[in-house]
Amino acid sequence: MELIRLSPFDLFIAALLVIGLSLISWRLQLGVEKRLLWASLRTVLQLTLLGLVLKTLFAQDNPYLIGLLALFMLTVAGYEVMARQQKRFTGVWGMGIGTLSMFISSFSITLLALHLVIGVEPWYTPQYLIPLLGMMLGNTMSGMAIALDNLTQNAAQQRGVIEARLILGESWETAIGEIRRNALRSGLIPIINAMAAAGVVSLPGMMTGQILGGSPPLEAAKYQIMIMLLITAGTGLGAIVAVWIGSYRLFDERQRLRLDRLKN
Repeated sequence: MELIRLSPFDLFIAALLVIGLSLISWRLQLGVEKRLLWASLRTVLQLTLLGLVLKTLFAQDNPYLIGLLALFMLTVAGYEVMARQQKRFTGVWGMGIGTLSMFISSFSITLLALHLVIGVEPWYTPQYLIPLLGMMLGNTMSGMAIALDNLTQNAAQQRGVIEARLILGESWETAIGEIRRNALRSGLIPIINAMAAAGVVSLPGMMTGQILGGSPPLEAAKYQIMIMLLITAGTGLGAIVAVWIGSYRLFDERQRLRLDRLKN
């Protein structure tokens, strides 16, 4: 089946639905209409720009340009992790924890998939690297942001409990152990729910895109299974690294709780 191409008018019709939702928000005084329109405009501009950039990358297949784009994606994802937290770490740690954790998790798993699972040559082929890395970063970013936000919020709320346990002689790891476990659970819940609902409640995005692009449904399903499993592993590893670094950062070398390293 030949791919049906969308015209600007087709996209305008879809945009009218979002404009209508914004009008409803304004009428009901929800106060989100400006953010909704701004987010929609950003989506259009960012995806259009990405399409133009990928078109250039696909034509040149330059590893340096591909690496630069991957680094840019990682930097933006690290910023988004920081921006989604109500209480975040001050200084370079605010953005550094998320960026480093995603580099360790998303990049390593993406490279593993390209080499051992897909077996694409060269491994930096943008047709495979950029979409796979984007999905890994996007989902890992959300899981880590939730986990870190849960960690810092609960540490602040249970300050008295943590300090009391420290006074009783417990190590910082033991004193904050339950909070860390709860933070990790919260970070993993979204991807667990997504896996449980995949194919029953929802049709995942990559599988939908491949089917719309003309791929056989079974082949699209196999790719989606691979992606879901990789995302789950990346989210879990990223959340573990981020929560460990974050909880370590909450204490000083004398094992004192340092909430002054957080800002609202």
